[in-house]
Parts: sequence; C-alpha cells; structure tokens
Amino acid sequence: MIELNLRDSRPIYEQIGDSYKKLIISGVLKPDEKMPSVRTLAQQLSINPNTIQRAYNELEAAGFVYSIPGKGSFVCEMEDFNKEHIAELKVTVRTLIEELRLLKVSDEEIYELMGKGECNDRS
Repeated sequence: MIELNLRDSRPIYEQIGDSYKKLIISGVLKPDEKMPSVRTLAQQLSINPNTIQRAYNELEAAGFVYSIPGKGSFVCEMEDFNKEHIAELKVTVRTLIEELRLLKVSDEEIYELMGKGECNDRS
C-alpha cells in the first residue's frame, strides 16, 4: 500500500503521511478502520518506528486519523474534513494561478494544466 521513494526530496514521514492521505481521501481506507501499528508498519517498510510515529502524529494533527491509547490509530470520518480540505485546496490553487500569471503563463496554458476538458465532461 505504501511505497517510499528514496530519491524524493520530501522526508520519509511526509511521504508516508501523503500516501495515507490519498488512501483516506479516495475512500480506500474507511472511517474507523484501524491503521497498521507503528511497529508493524516500521517492519514492513524497514524504517525506524519513530518515523512512522511522526507520520501518524502529523496525520492526527491534520484530522485524518485519531488514536485511542492502547488500541492504536484509526481513520477519521472525512465528511466534515472534506469541506475544510476543499476550501484549503481552492486557496492553494488560486495562489498557484496568480503565480503562474505573474510568470506570464497564458490562461490557455493554465486551463490546459487544469484539464479543462475533463472538468467539462464531468458536469
């Protein structure tokens, strides 16, 4: 499920967190589903358990998982989170578009990057 890229410039804990975010957002991991234990995942990925713990802490701080002492970490219900996350992503996209325009990237190129045709097909 989780793949690490040692050539990636991001720290390992971020790669793990991002992988789990994608699995949670896409619905692969369901609400209240138990996450692998820190030790189990550390053994599977052959990395330090502290790295896994840091990834889990970040996921919990961001609202993707919750933990129960002595039981483990579990996937949060995403309904409310999705609204907040979508709002944050929209701000990020607007910022990126503004930066692209400052760099003289045309609106046509920006639309192309956004997959304009795909968006219209889904409407």
